[in-house]
Amino acid sequence: MSDATELPKKEEKLEVTPEPEEQSDESSEDEAVGETEMDFLRNLFSSTLGLGSTEKVLDELTLEGVARYIKSGKCKNILCLVGAGISTSAGIPDFRSPGTGLYANLQKYDLPYPEAIFQIDYFKKHPEPFFALAKELYPGQFKPTICHYFIKMLKDKGILRRCYTQNIDTLERVAGLEGDDLIEAHGTFYTSHCVSFCCRKEYNLDWMKEKIFSDAIPKCDKCSSLVKPDIVFFGENLPVRFFTSMKMDFPRCDLLIVMGTSLQVQPFASLVGRVSKSCPRVLINMEKAGQADPVLGLLGFGGGMDFDSDKAYRDVAHISTCDDGCLAFAELLGWKEELQELVKQEHARIDSQDEREKESKESAAMASSASVEPQPKAEE
Repeated sequence: MSDATELPKKEEKLEVTPEPEEQSDESSEDEAVGETEMDFLRNLFSSTLGLGSTEKVLDELTLEGVARYIKSGKCKNILCLVGAGISTSAGIPDFRSPGTGLYANLQKYDLPYPEAIFQIDYFKKHPEPFFALAKELYPGQFKPTICHYFIKMLKDKGILRRCYTQNIDTLERVAGLEGDDLIEAHGTFYTSHCVSFCCRKEYNLDWMKEKIFSDAIPKCDKCSSLVKPDIVFFGENLPVRFFTSMKMDFPRCDLLIVMGTSLQVQPFASLVGRVSKSCPRVLINMEKAGQADPVLGLLGFGGGMDFDSDKAYRDVAHISTCDDGCLAFAELLGWKEELQELVKQEHARIDSQDEREKESKESAAMASSASVEPQPKAEE
């Protein structure tokens, strides 16, 4: 499935270097490269020497088998990896679908190439295309999907460790996930910062929304530099928290649920290989993704998915839309009615809130109009 509201694939990969305050860029880069090399060596030796557990946890490589595993009570640390496919049913277009994707409809912005709209250097010189696009996709115009609320149910049941998302639409937060539940790998519109390294003043969602919907290029109140939402552009580092949480979460994961992503954008795609060798992995997507490269697979490197070979023992592919897959999953878990009621209640709450905000704005506009109404001239 094509990825939506996640940063698009490009030949020049996203920077993978975390940037802790106490470390220099150079030392952070060395650390990241070193870890990648160590991962390769660990996987190579593990494969060659037959190390590492390959215990078969699922009794069947189907969604039914995964549901039985969850219902057994043995599954307490679920990680979700999600991409654009979980948001397309909300009305948010994806990037790469022919004809309907964002890339196929960027001609009006007169870009040198489609990816330029997410290039940090291009943005600093020509911010107008990005903010025009941001107005079309801005958070607050869409409701979370069945899939978003399924993840929220995992949290409510006490079995979600964390959700790692490539999306920048904030719909996970709208659905009820909180900051500690989320790793927004490609950043978020939730906050924005001045691009000047000497300033870096922070701005909230409402401030940025007011600027974008008034067709103004957001400028810093303090230094007049550009203000950019905290989404990760090509040429920028991923959030430090992505790397620190990854080291803690994946060794503890006892079920990995991957939904709505083609698993093509690095380093996010490599996360499927960071769980233990006995950890089941289920993909809910319109097509199979993340499968092991044959050559790297021989070396034991990459941890790609194996759905079809004779050696498959833990990976499950459920081919459907994310919403349909989550409904099927919920039904097998005995949660379907609860999930449908949650979606109904939350969508009604959002509609009611939107209506109140609309009425409030209309009342404010009427009051403002009345305050400037011209007074009749006094008779001479």
